[in-house]
Amino acid sequence: MTDGPSYGFDTLQIHAGARPDPATGARQVPIYQTTAYVFRDADHAAALFNLQEVGYIYSRLTNPTVAALQERLATLEGGVGAVCCSSGHAAQIMALFPLMGPGKNIVASTRLYGGTVTQFSQTIKRFGWSATFVDFDDLDAVKAAINDDTRAVFCESIANPGGYITDLDAISAISDAAGIPLIVDNTSATPYLCRPIEHGATLVVHSMTKYLTGNGTVTGGVVVDSGKFDWSASDKFPSLSAPEPAYHGLKFHETFGPLAFTFHGIAIGLRDLGMTLNPQAAHYTLMGIETLSLRMQKHVENAMEVAGWLETHDAVEAVTYAGLPSSPYNDRVARICPKGAGGLFTVKLKGGYDACVKFVDSLEIFSHVANLGDTRSLVIHSASTTHRQLTPEQQEAAGAGPSVVRISIGIEDPADLIADLNQALNAAR
Repeated sequence: MTDGPSYGFDTLQIHAGARPDPATGARQVPIYQTTAYVFRDADHAAALFNLQEVGYIYSRLTNPTVAALQERLATLEGGVGAVCCSSGHAAQIMALFPLMGPGKNIVASTRLYGGTVTQFSQTIKRFGWSATFVDFDDLDAVKAAINDDTRAVFCESIANPGGYITDLDAISAISDAAGIPLIVDNTSATPYLCRPIEHGATLVVHSMTKYLTGNGTVTGGVVVDSGKFDWSASDKFPSLSAPEPAYHGLKFHETFGPLAFTFHGIAIGLRDLGMTLNPQAAHYTLMGIETLSLRMQKHVENAMEVAGWLETHDAVEAVTYAGLPSSPYNDRVARICPKGAGGLFTVKLKGGYDACVKFVDSLEIFSHVANLGDTRSLVIHSASTTHRQLTPEQQEAAGAGPSVVRISIGIEDPADLIADLNQALNAAR
């Protein structure tokens, strides 16, 4: 099973990419714990290495367990292909790698995970790349930030940490007009709540570590290719449109068409960057995705109840959950995330930094960890942890100021979560 309009999301999250093992009949996708694969003969090996035949060579590039996961995610996101890798941060570099070059830039939202802001503002400079950060609610500013050297626009569908929903339709219209791809990090929404390709995204990235796996056991990332971008429409993307020296002048877009980015991601990205996803991690993620819709429904239900209660507490100054009628982003929920606004948001406490620290330390059910999207409810004070490397101005722009706590609502009993939050808020006074 690959895809098809006759199958719903709940069916595809279990069956897409999964077939009974031909050797044993095993129903669950086996963990192919192997480094290499035996070639039929010398001609078979040569054809694989020359990209004339699709198959398995070496697990840094391809692995049957990982391939099943790639097919499942491409199907759920409505893409043509996907490349899995070792983490969400690896996925971001994998997405940019074929697009960028020295002196080129990306235009990125100010509302991003703190680690992504650091990666884009600091680390990518070592490649000769740069990023311009813009408030994506200011569409004129986004347009103005794009120049002749811009090679991608980057945002999150539901921004971490604040839970803000990006107007993907408006942003994709701008990137389309400029002839550059839109990359959307869909980690906080998952394809169950939002399918960015339907809103014009060229590439979709995930930290599979979060909601996709859902159980806090492994790290992983993925880049999903929409297959809809014309990489040969200009000379901006030579890695995909021009002759590739490592493959005797093969042109990826000319040869592989809609799958050009996916093949490049495996044949060059994984080959040379080596950000490989191990097959056991792929197996855990496949099992997690089987219950994705059930978990996301519960995350949303709990988040609505808990955020609504927090908004009424006299120790709370503000709650950023987009599902609340009071949110300025509430009108985008039905259009961008029709099944709900996710399970992530922030709470601003009246007592400031000190109250936030005391609040986090007083919680009992909530786990104080640097993660989100777990079945367990999680909490962190972003300004002193995940966003610590940012300037105070960047922290505020990202929605992670010193008086703000990020909350990732799990799938526990909401009454228990509210009771725990209440005692911690009272202790933090």
